[in-house]
Amino acid sequence: MDKNTITGFILILAVLLGFNYFSRPSEEQIRQQQIQDSLTTVAREQAEALQTELKQKEELTRKALSALDSTTMFYAQRTGEGTTVILQNEVVELKLNTKGGSIEQATLKDYKNQQGEPVTLFDAQDARMKFMWAGKNENIDTEDYVFMPVAQSDSSVIMRLQTAEGGTLDLIYKLRPHSYMVDFTIRTSGLANYFPPALKTMDIEWTDNARQQEKGFDFENRYASLTYKIKEEGIDNLSETKEDTKDVPEALDWIAFKNQFFSCVIIGHQDFTNTSLSSVPRTKASGYLKDYSATMQTAFDPSGKEPTVMQFYFGPNNYHLLQETNHLTAGKKDLELEGLVYLGWPLVKWINRWFIIYIFDWLSSWGLPMGVVLLLLTLLVKLLVYPTTKKSYMSSAKMRVLKPKIDEISAKYPKQEDAMKKQQEIMQLYSRYGVSPMGGCLPMLIQMPIWIALFNFVPNAIELRGQSFLWADDLSAYDDVIHWSKDLWLIGDHLSIFCVLFCLTNIINTWISMRQQQNSMTGEQAQQMKMMQYMMYIMPLMFFFMFNNYSSGLNYYYFLSGLSSVLIMWFLRKTTDDRKLLEKLEANYKANLNNPKKMSGMAARLEALQKQQQAMLEEQKRRKQK
Repeated sequence: MDKNTITGFILILAVLLGFNYFSRPSEEQIRQQQIQDSLTTVAREQAEALQTELKQKEELTRKALSALDSTTMFYAQRTGEGTTVILQNEVVELKLNTKGGSIEQATLKDYKNQQGEPVTLFDAQDARMKFMWAGKNENIDTEDYVFMPVAQSDSSVIMRLQTAEGGTLDLIYKLRPHSYMVDFTIRTSGLANYFPPALKTMDIEWTDNARQQEKGFDFENRYASLTYKIKEEGIDNLSETKEDTKDVPEALDWIAFKNQFFSCVIIGHQDFTNTSLSSVPRTKASGYLKDYSATMQTAFDPSGKEPTVMQFYFGPNNYHLLQETNHLTAGKKDLELEGLVYLGWPLVKWINRWFIIYIFDWLSSWGLPMGVVLLLLTLLVKLLVYPTTKKSYMSSAKMRVLKPKIDEISAKYPKQEDAMKKQQEIMQLYSRYGVSPMGGCLPMLIQMPIWIALFNFVPNAIELRGQSFLWADDLSAYDDVIHWSKDLWLIGDHLSIFCVLFCLTNIINTWISMRQQQNSMTGEQAQQMKMMQYMMYIMPLMFFFMFNNYSSGLNYYYFLSGLSSVLIMWFLRKTTDDRKLLEKLEANYKANLNNPKKMSGMAARLEALQKQQQAMLEEQKRRKQK
């Protein structure tokens, strides 16, 4: 190594030593750096400890929730706001709320309310339905939970609750196409341990404030009722006019919250038991008809092997539609939903079901206005009962032409104590001339069931709803062209023109009927009839106060019926020759003179009463003589 190389190394070493000396930190800087290093170490240690603590808390929370879920099945779904799920088809739209998992609104697309909008049967403010179970550690109420909609489509949805372990409670809704029927199934999976082994039923609570849908509150309220079907028996209902509650011991097939033209029905294919029903009328200005409520139980299998099957019907009370809906049953029951359309007592119901409805449908199929359909229906019914009407009139006519002979018998027995003899001789006279005093009553009794059948049919015919005719804008409600602002006692706030016309024709018919009866009666009977006629004339006035709030279609039918009766009586009177009729009766008398007929049952009873009376008089005379 030469001199220059050694000198270079020495200089480099000197530079390094000098740089190190002048660049080293001071004592204060060294102390600050030591403090900073200590703080960094502490922060790192605290962060590691906090992370460890969080992990421990998370584990404790997970374990706590798992333990909590073992007693409260759906704890995580108790909070949150519900959302709306819409199911719809061509005729109905349903809104379901995930909070509670139930249907909160039903709207019918093909029917309009008084404002011209689709009819809404109920919404969230009107109705409530919940399902309840008795668990091992708590009672489960669907209103307390927010369901998760899964497998959703336009017409079906599954509302689901799920436990931490994966157990599920599903509320399954499926809306049938082109139908008002909804299939509803409650299905569980993996929940058996949450329920007592002996649990076999679940509870249902359903309430609904039935909306007023039609113009006439009183008339609509008269046909709105809580209706139910007893299993393997008939259909019954709570009172339409007053508050009514009932505990039903029998098993039920379905329960309906019914308006005049629409119904909400719940159908239990595993029966409803332990049912309590309530119906409370509302006031006229409330916008509601009645407050309905129903609590019941139905079958429930906690193991999930057997689902609970029900159905809903939200739709019109159309007789044929309800018959068709029966075929959509999810079980084997004969639902008999057409019973929601009340057709009257058994005999009257039979007339409506097998006669009036088919004639009405046949006439309606022509596409004519409903007012014309009712006119043709009236004329057809009058034509069918014309033979009995004519027979009734001819019976009165025969008694009228025989009145002079009856007057002779009355003059023959002027004393009151001879009244039985007089009556017996009159009956014998009628028998010999071939006249039956009851001949005019029986035909009228035959017509009466038809009159009552139409009284029940017309107010329940949804086909008349919203149909206008002449001055009536809705044949299913009263016509109120003449109206005022305040209700008047017994009348209300309007005057029904069809009701006035009906009452006027009723007065004319009463006058004609009274004249016919007076012309065939003599003596005391005629005097009694004169006294009775005043009461008979009061009836049309009573009808006015009763029917002023009834549907214009019903009053229109009664007016047509009364008017046609007046015309028929006028025609029969014009075409009846009293002289020829008397000649015919005289021929009957001569034919029966030598071969007298056996007296009628009434004549025989009168003769027996006369003999009994004579025996009593003779006994009284003997006692007086003693």
